[in-house]
Amino acid sequence: MKYVVVTGGGMSGLGKGVTSSSVGVLLQACGLRVTCIKIDPYLNIDAGTMSPFEHGEVFVLQDGGEADLDLGNYERFLDVTLTSDNNITTGKINRTVMEKERRGAYLGKTVQVVPHVTDEIQDWIQRVAHAPVDVCVIELGGTVGDIESCPFVEALAELSYRVGDFCLIHVSHVPVLSAVGEQKTKPTQHSVRTLRSLGLAPNILACRSNSPLEGYAREKLARSCHVSSGSVLSLHDVGKNVWRVPILLRDQKAHEAVLRVLNLDVKEPDLKEWTARAELFDALVEPVRIALVGKYMGLTRINKDAYFSVEKALLHASVALRKKLAVDWVPAEDLEDGTAQEKLKGADGILVPGGFGDRGVEGKILAAKHARENRIPYLGICLGMQVAVIEFARSVLLDMQDANSTEFDAETKNPCVVFMPEGSRTHVGGTMRLGSRRTYFHHNDHHDVGCMAARLYGNVRHRYEVNPEMVARFEEAGLWFSGRDESGERMEIVELGEHPFYVGVQFHPEFKSRPGKPSPVFTGKTQILIN
Repeated sequence: MKYVVVTGGGMSGLGKGVTSSSVGVLLQACGLRVTCIKIDPYLNIDAGTMSPFEHGEVFVLQDGGEADLDLGNYERFLDVTLTSDNNITTGKINRTVMEKERRGAYLGKTVQVVPHVTDEIQDWIQRVAHAPVDVCVIELGGTVGDIESCPFVEALAELSYRVGDFCLIHVSHVPVLSAVGEQKTKPTQHSVRTLRSLGLAPNILACRSNSPLEGYAREKLARSCHVSSGSVLSLHDVGKNVWRVPILLRDQKAHEAVLRVLNLDVKEPDLKEWTARAELFDALVEPVRIALVGKYMGLTRINKDAYFSVEKALLHASVALRKKLAVDWVPAEDLEDGTAQEKLKGADGILVPGGFGDRGVEGKILAAKHARENRIPYLGICLGMQVAVIEFARSVLLDMQDANSTEFDAETKNPCVVFMPEGSRTHVGGTMRLGSRRTYFHHNDHHDVGCMAARLYGNVRHRYEVNPEMVARFEEAGLWFSGRDESGERMEIVELGEHPFYVGVQFHPEFKSRPGKPSPVFTGKTQILIN
């Protein structure tokens, strides 16, 4: 097995995830089979209980694992399916070590970070990398030198000696001080020095900067960090088109630098299809505006990471339909002052994503109402489907003006959405209905129109569901539950028959969307959402 490890120094947010994914794409284009591992040094078992404000989106894997959004980057770029084992956290490692200690697996020895924790990290990596692949790309989250990441750095240093074929790419920032006007290499030099002091030496430097790396900066970094000038890569800004990053690396012969360290001799990378998609993205002119009505928008800035996969799925669909995507980020709470008509004006489609808690829910309900009454294409995901059902009950079923979810009003007399019977009310981590599930389409005698939803499958992530006791009334009034689970009792897809496109899904189709393979519910198939 060959290993490519990506670390970061100096600061967070340098784009290690995109770098790791892009290196994977480049190696894949050389004909190699690639998998990815993300190491998150936090103590949480997984990302499932983390606030989207602080951590961004929780990406749900096919086996139900809740992970960092970088796992979504890997899946989309490489078109692979990963599992929870591809995401290592300090919490997972510590739990495994403690369980072994309780079973007496260490034969009475004093359990320590070295060797027991570091051995467990290496064993985990090698177990995942044992799959039928050629190269395993490992991204170490956080910044080198952080206290939290020290056991992982030590484990990777030991692994580099154990396995031999080990290429380390270090991502760092090369800033330009406005007063001086030149690229400064000292932050990278310091982060490499920190990395070396911990037992790891970089083979390749990936330098993040606003503009292409200057020749003098490249030579200075090569000399001071003990790498060849051909192994100093410029990862300058490519604007909104991250699909340009693998091409940027290819043009600098990054694959040759990696393959040389890994002792591999393979074909030149074939990025024809990837390049065509990137160029199409840049050439798009005709706009399509989608109002994304969410609650995790931040107080002072739009927190796009909270809806990272949703935005990417919209992008995949818009490119497939030859439209230039423009997302209007609409905080749900802003609609609660009665200005939905004005703030959603001009949108070609309205998307209401998932979320938890009652803050902003009334705004989401108003967004669903605006889309229904004005015949604007609407897609509701998870909570977005539930608010569509609540709004329909309040507005159309005349005796249900107080309809609600028991999540928001436990005493509501008309509970359209109720707590799932198998859910836990005392534990929040790992207790939702997670992972890929099969959805079956349901014929409805009240509607003589074809099922608008394609045969979809997705990652279900929720604790609340449409009240099955009310389904018959909804369908008689025109709201059709066209997709159900295998029992026929859990509603997974809802449609409004007399609307151009009004669809709600209980699952998360955005996690299955890929560049060139957009999720059907985002393109709409027969009834196009963004047309």
